[in-house]
Amino acid sequence: KEEPFLVPQRTIHSSTMDLNDSTSLAELMSRYVSTETGFGVPKDGWRICLAHEFKEKRKPFQARDVSLPNMIEHISLGVRYLRWWYGKTQVEKKAPFIDMFGALPLRQIYGAPLGGIGGGSITRGWRGDFCRWQLNPGMYHYKSVIANQFTVCLRRGGQTIYQQVLSMERPPTLQGWNWGYCGEYAFYHALYPRAWTVYHLPGQNVTLTCRQVSPVIPHDYKDSSLPVAVFVWDIENKNDYALDVSIMFTMVNGTGHKDDKSGGHWNEPFHLEKDGESVSGVLLHHQTPVNPYTLCIAAREKVNHQTAFSPKGTCSALWSDLMTDGRLDSPKDSSPPTEKGEEVAAALAVSCLVPANSHNSVEFSLAWDMPKITFGSRERIYVRYTRYYGTKGDAAPSLSHYALTHYSKWEESIDEWQRPILQDGSLPAWYKSALFNELYFVVDGGTVWVELPEDADISGGLRSEDGGLPAQPEVLKEYGRFAYLEGQEYRMYNTYDVHFYASFALIMLWPKLALSVQYDIAGSVVQHDPTERLNLMNGQCSPVKTRGVVPHDLGDPDDEPWVRANAYMIHDTADWKDLNLKFVLQVYRDYYLTQDEQYLKDMWPICQTVMEAELKFDKDGDGLIENSGYADQTYDGWKVTGPSAYCGGLWLASVCMMCKMARVLNCESVYQRYTDILERGRAAFDKLLWNGKYYNYDSSGRSLSNSVMSDQCAGQWFLRASGLGEDDYQAFPKEKICSALKSVFDLNVMSFAGGQMGAVNGMRPEGVPDRSSVQSDEVWVGVVYGLAATMIHEGMIEEGMHTAEGCYRAVWERMGMAFQTPEAYCEKGIYRSLAYMRPLSIWAMQIGQIFHFQIMIGIKNVMPRLGTKAIILRVHPI
Repeated sequence: KEEPFLVPQRTIHSSTMDLNDSTSLAELMSRYVSTETGFGVPKDGWRICLAHEFKEKRKPFQARDVSLPNMIEHISLGVRYLRWWYGKTQVEKKAPFIDMFGALPLRQIYGAPLGGIGGGSITRGWRGDFCRWQLNPGMYHYKSVIANQFTVCLRRGGQTIYQQVLSMERPPTLQGWNWGYCGEYAFYHALYPRAWTVYHLPGQNVTLTCRQVSPVIPHDYKDSSLPVAVFVWDIENKNDYALDVSIMFTMVNGTGHKDDKSGGHWNEPFHLEKDGESVSGVLLHHQTPVNPYTLCIAAREKVNHQTAFSPKGTCSALWSDLMTDGRLDSPKDSSPPTEKGEEVAAALAVSCLVPANSHNSVEFSLAWDMPKITFGSRERIYVRYTRYYGTKGDAAPSLSHYALTHYSKWEESIDEWQRPILQDGSLPAWYKSALFNELYFVVDGGTVWVELPEDADISGGLRSEDGGLPAQPEVLKEYGRFAYLEGQEYRMYNTYDVHFYASFALIMLWPKLALSVQYDIAGSVVQHDPTERLNLMNGQCSPVKTRGVVPHDLGDPDDEPWVRANAYMIHDTADWKDLNLKFVLQVYRDYYLTQDEQYLKDMWPICQTVMEAELKFDKDGDGLIENSGYADQTYDGWKVTGPSAYCGGLWLASVCMMCKMARVLNCESVYQRYTDILERGRAAFDKLLWNGKYYNYDSSGRSLSNSVMSDQCAGQWFLRASGLGEDDYQAFPKEKICSALKSVFDLNVMSFAGGQMGAVNGMRPEGVPDRSSVQSDEVWVGVVYGLAATMIHEGMIEEGMHTAEGCYRAVWERMGMAFQTPEAYCEKGIYRSLAYMRPLSIWAMQIGQIFHFQIMIGIKNVMPRLGTKAIILRVHPI
């Protein structure tokens, strides 16, 4: 098992960066009236009182938010999209990959998701709702299932003295239950992959702390794949007498979807004894025609259950059953299959004695078993955890047993990983919260982690000696295939221009998954799909996938990912200027951080292929590529013409890395060729784009070509993160990079929204946002985290941390977008694309801090190694 990066202590020296932490905590906790702090709740993380109401209510970006000039310019796009949308939704009866007419409304309710990586996810909101479901791969269902609850029963001297559903809701159903818990006595605390909910029971002198634990463990490729979570209930009795305490967990057979009423679903109790440990619970078999699954609620000791009850009506019988003696009847038989229109639920109760002025605990697990997943085209594929638990669909009891007997080891691993960061007093509290909590998307990004099919050939028969790849590279055979959505609203797997930013989380924490993605992208490069289709932006037709270029994405889960790439059809991305470059940049960065020589050798011919494709964009032979007068890069609504700061900078960084890789692989002719291109390209870049303070947006000569782009130093960012950027591998003079970053900080950050919302994408030199496009006046959270990382690499620590802090506080503390960080927001009113991939780039800030620390202590040409128990700054020749 690999070991994670460990962060050196005192990597930065903050002074005023965390002055707002106590103020923000006071705001989110202002309605909390208890003094109880819970059992074992950490200091750092995101904390909120269950009674809190966010004052700011934003709305999703819609057509009416487009300015009149932009609307006129894109009216033909709107007409083409409407026709395509109608055909997709009304004729094909499928969901569009981006639904411009169905943007998600903001629900300020979400908490840390449950489960490991790639086997589906269930989100439990910060008020306790089970409210976001992704069991069908990549397809989300947003529904709070009201019967999914925890209930507490307190008994003294054989009499029930208190019984309460731990929910603030007062639903029209289940009125036989005691609802309406007072949220002012409870708070939620998240430090992903764990979360704590503290409930003080008014008048009872009892405090409950529910700790949820998911097996999301860096550098672990077995347990991290398991679709299971554990709830540990710590019960503190501060009375002078003992109490018998029961916790009841109720769960509906389903997800709140209409297929819950399709009929044929059934529940059964189970008991599993293994290795001297017994586990009991209820299996909820959900028998849908496509992607059937089994939910499982389980516990270890003093377990009793109700196999089936109807979650409709008053449900008084179940409530009375628990109240009578703190136990449930525990029938032995399975329930009959449901009739059409009928729903069924199950209940599990666990009891314990809590002595006077003492503490005790009970545990539950929630698992789900969907071993074979079917995408939209009905081709089945096995999920990663089946390697360890089989493919028959009978793994839920074993998963539950393993979780309940091993979660303490998971927590030890999580503590070991997080402790160095949490104990670093120089890091502000908001940063520690953001760093770990933004990782939710690795699990809750529509993520799938599957086994490579036995007959798979990732490069379509083209072998390494012919410029292709092995049919089944060892990384893919051993670690499987990994994919995550661009966003929950933008349903495309491994969207590569965005993964470029997010990939830092994977390469630092699960590097084998990062390499797996790279092999799949490389395999797609050498393949071709000649099917002609309409591009919605310009109305012209082009092949779905052109050979020799990096794809935009690896497909739609409602179609057949990996088989049919490029679900995105707004532009023909074969002519995008950034995709090929981002592949090259990631190849060398990943090699630098992993030292996987076979990976570099396999990727080298693909790098040469995509750079050859890219060279055709250097129309005048000056060593610098040109953009083509439309939005031909990740900012796909922001036109760019001629040499540009963003794509030109990525190009020069890629040329640097081609030189470096050629040297490592002893390809002298390639080295000489790209050294010549680099020399000419650097001169052209400075001549055409440098204005004395920063690099112009582009060189078109338009009135807005001198806008200040926040992302203008993205190429330098990757060079620094790969140990390059100086001497023979320098693309940009340091003094110009620092000047450009200072301009971005002064204008895009401090002159926007009072310096409290991150960096706006585009800013005019006179200090007003560039409103020439629908994207130039947005803040992109993932871009801001990447910008902050760049600043840290260049020694601008205070500026970098302040820049990132603005995004975190806006999203997590003011807008109520916890665990659904959007792609974008504007200064006022609107947001776009909730729960987005790009903000995982916050992990680039960690690499920036490690590298900056090395510079501070006077060590040069060093590389933090994956696979070290301690901080080893191993000298590595560059």
